[in-house]
Amino acid sequence: MARTSQVKRSTKETEVEVNLNIDGQGESEIDSGIPFLDHMLSQLSRHGYFDIKLKAKGDIHIDYHHTVEDIGIVLGEAFAKALGDKKSICRFADTQAPLNEALAQTVIDISGRGYFVFNATLPKSKIGEFDVELVPEFFQAFAMNAGITLHMNCPYWENLHHIVEALFKSFARSLDIACSLDDRNSQVPSTKGKL
Repeated sequence: MARTSQVKRSTKETEVEVNLNIDGQGESEIDSGIPFLDHMLSQLSRHGYFDIKLKAKGDIHIDYHHTVEDIGIVLGEAFAKALGDKKSICRFADTQAPLNEALAQTVIDISGRGYFVFNATLPKSKIGEFDVELVPEFFQAFAMNAGITLHMNCPYWENLHHIVEALFKSFARSLDIACSLDDRNSQVPSTKGKL
């Protein structure tokens, strides 16, 4: 069965539409109106081997917050929907990704319980026009709406662009592994029998 989904969200602040194929080739068509976020979501697609088509229109004339958060919400919902009953998934993953001097770690449990821990001290700064404080906002929204436990750690870094990109790459790799199918198990990977 294809693990695909389509999710739309429309509010007075944003309109977001996502088409997702978990078992893709890492192909993406992303237009959020926020160039740096487009770059990061392309990293998610490519390094997680997810096919993602995303179109968003938001009140970016005010700031990027509503659009970034709502994209996290819709992407999270898309993954939850595409995973279905979660039978045979690996469920857990722990990956690290370096980018030059920066190192990021992502630990995931597709548990059905949204929880987010962000162990990083990032400055209230910008990368281009993008507010760096929106990075944890995106991941928080994704984790809550995908129903995953997500821990992200940044033990060291110097360049702000590098650590943010390393976070997205590490997240992509962890999410890919956790979503992967384990041919040793045809059941839901939980003693409860449900996630």
